Amino acid sequence: MTDPESAQPRHTPLTAVHERLGATLTDFAGWLMPLRYGSELAEHRAVRASAGLFDLSHMGEITVTGPDAAGALDYALVGDLSALAPGRARYTMICAPDGGVLDDLIVYRLSGTEFLVVANAANTAVVHAALLERAGGRAARVADETADYALIAIQGPHAAGILAPLTSAGLDGVRYYAGQPAEVAGRAVLLARTGYTGEDGFELFARPDEAERLWAALTEAGSGAGLVPAGLAARDTLRLEAGMPLYGNELGPDVTPFDAGLGRVVKFGKPGDFVGRSALAERARAAPRRALAGLAGQSRRVPRHGHQVLWDGRACGTVTSGAPSPTLGVPIAMAYIDPEVAREADGGDGQGRLAVDVRGSAEPAILVPLPFYRRPA
Repeated sequence: MTDPESAQPRHTPLTAVHERLGATLTDFAGWLMPLRYGSELAEHRAVRASAGLFDLSHMGEITVTGPDAAGALDYALVGDLSALAPGRARYTMICAPDGGVLDDLIVYRLSGTEFLVVANAANTAVVHAALLERAGGRAARVADETADYALIAIQGPHAAGILAPLTSAGLDGVRYYAGQPAEVAGRAVLLARTGYTGEDGFELFARPDEAERLWAALTEAGSGAGLVPAGLAARDTLRLEAGMPLYGNELGPDVTPFDAGLGRVVKFGKPGDFVGRSALAERARAAPRRALAGLAGQSRRVPRHGHQVLWDGRACGTVTSGAPSPTLGVPIAMAYIDPEVAREADGGDGQGRLAVDVRGSAEPAILVPLPFYRRPA
């Protein structure tokens, strides 16, 4: 018999804050998360123009520690984690033996023998189990420490200016994809210059009992700079404009890094074997089976996940993510399409031939380069 309590979504350390702010809450990957606080369009635009504050405490935090922690991760993941310097982070993936993506990850090297692996919420248990199995026989300890962390992100062009007065850390010296211990508003955190919005920003890993105080301090510091709380809906349109993949949409067990145009994360040159190496080497040599493409709609109707992409009226692919773009003012989508179609459409031959089947209507689209949006230099 199923315990009805076990089906209830987990609360983050900031759930009470979201409720006080009147957020629309939703069950996302087993967690009760803020979808929006008011207008997701306003939240999106605030991140692009000033700054947004996100609760990301649903993300999984898995530590890998010990004398052979780097070697264990080199074998378990497709990246070269031994080459990662302490204080730096790397985007990488964990793949099945057949090369399919089990999850995309950010790995922080905290010291020579200590790593923090950040997994997508829906995949934390899968990643933890795979790392445990793949570290077997090595001098490395793998632990799921998700419950020991709150994660708050501040993203946008004003993020550094809002955060700077609250910390003694020199933010100009914190490079992109770097993380270091710091104090923010008197609270000990791991301060990382990472994000999922296409904007500059920071992610703060903190103790759960410090989360509300940190959120309040950041909110107060940003009150005159346009900072707003932002939910999952804005986060999704921001990452889509930035061309960032989402597991379950652009990535999954039936997709290899090479299918997703992310073959660069696979480091064949690192010493030793790694899970999926043979299958991925074969995919790297083979002709592409599909191409991840960016589409801009030429009508007001929005392509959505699962809609068919059409070429001369025939199906040639599938939309993985789609939404109205608040920044561009048109519908946008990422889609896996036939490589030959991608070549023809990219050559300027797509006008009038490329479309998306939106509920039975062939809505015209054009191929555009990814990402759709890059922040100003």
